[in-house]
Amino acid sequence: MRFFPTMLAMATSVSAAPTFYKDVLPVLQRNCQSCHRAGEAAPMALLTYQDARPWAAAIKQALLARKMPPWFADAAYGHFANDRTLSKPDIDTVVAWVDGGAPAGNPKDAPGPIQFTDGWNIGKPDVILEMPAEYQVPASGTIEYQHFIVPTGFIEDKWVQVVELRPGNRAMVHHAAVFVRPPDSRWMRDVKLGEAASGKQVAGQGLGEELLDFHVPGSVPHALPAGQAKLIRAGSDLVFQMHYTANGTPARDRTRIGIVFAKEPPHERILTLQIVSRGFAIPPGDPDYPVEAKLTVQDNARIVALNPHMHLRGKSFEFRIVPPNGESQVLLRVPHYDFSWQLQYYLAEQLAIAPGTRIECSARFDNSPNNRFNPDATKEVRWGDQSWEEMMVGTVDVAIDARMNPMDLYRPKRAGAHEQPFAPAGGEAHIQTRTEASGKALGLIN
Repeated sequence: MRFFPTMLAMATSVSAAPTFYKDVLPVLQRNCQSCHRAGEAAPMALLTYQDARPWAAAIKQALLARKMPPWFADAAYGHFANDRTLSKPDIDTVVAWVDGGAPAGNPKDAPGPIQFTDGWNIGKPDVILEMPAEYQVPASGTIEYQHFIVPTGFIEDKWVQVVELRPGNRAMVHHAAVFVRPPDSRWMRDVKLGEAASGKQVAGQGLGEELLDFHVPGSVPHALPAGQAKLIRAGSDLVFQMHYTANGTPARDRTRIGIVFAKEPPHERILTLQIVSRGFAIPPGDPDYPVEAKLTVQDNARIVALNPHMHLRGKSFEFRIVPPNGESQVLLRVPHYDFSWQLQYYLAEQLAIAPGTRIECSARFDNSPNNRFNPDATKEVRWGDQSWEEMMVGTVDVAIDARMNPMDLYRPKRAGAHEQPFAPAGGEAHIQTRTEASGKALGLIN
């Protein structure tokens, strides 16, 4: 009888061990299932015990290594509304479940399943627009950016609250971007509807063609808070910019975009700016090559979100602001950039910035043999569209008064000789043509 307390304690301990249905499934629902389900970016589903059990050891390893859920912001700088970092109690729960043999437990303990809308993470869109036809992706060769005009048919201005851009074939889409072409724009007016356009056919993009949404590896839908939205003017078209990468097998793609409209007119309009540096030349073998870019905001605004973009030699990225007569402040530091997870970081508290505030971006590139993703460490690397070339783009979403003329934000008042006051939304879509030439004449682009 004197051993009974010990036996009771052991039984209590065993009964309290985590089970899948009671303890682990809620963690997966909150943090994993939006990607880990059929048709999404993750390689396997984690909806059921049968889905998760074969991956138990790998799940534990990924959580302890902080590889999943993916999140790359340095915790020492900034706080973000969409922080994916898993809490220590959640990690401990999953690890204890794996170490305990990954038991299923009682299915009656399971929470109700999340009701996903088939094919979308944003619920049922108010409108779905897609490329006019499937694009035939060749099995080999370098593929120029392809552009497709998609009429919206909107007869009134529309304010966009939530947007999701979904490639039809993720294996072939390096990235995708959708621009709003207003009715008075001359951009691509000689391109016929239904035709793919590239090269000189897409020259002439101006400041008025705003970026609505983009898809890069690791993208999630872009959702704005109540009272903020992006504008699509009545009569506008969308232009789908598609970057395909051949992988040895011919394939087809028909990318589409789902849009949820704001329930009422917003008080703030969201604009997407891109801070770009194009003139770099990364020497062969250089393990830590720095590239800088900056812009100066010319009117009142608030910073909403940040997104760094580089290619396979990208190493780290940092966003800073320098207020007029103020000290530099780090907004975001990504010390270990991952091309496969190009996340957007939404500030937990949007940051008001005054006219004359400079936004600075610092990137570093690893062109050495030690970079296992490096296509060729013996080559000098310059700006280019393809993954084996490089880019340095800092994307910044800003909020302005909905009644404000966006050009008041862009138009430099006192631009310095070595300063880039504004980089138009478009980044990778920006083509060095008469648009860029006129921008240089105005001092908008360095």
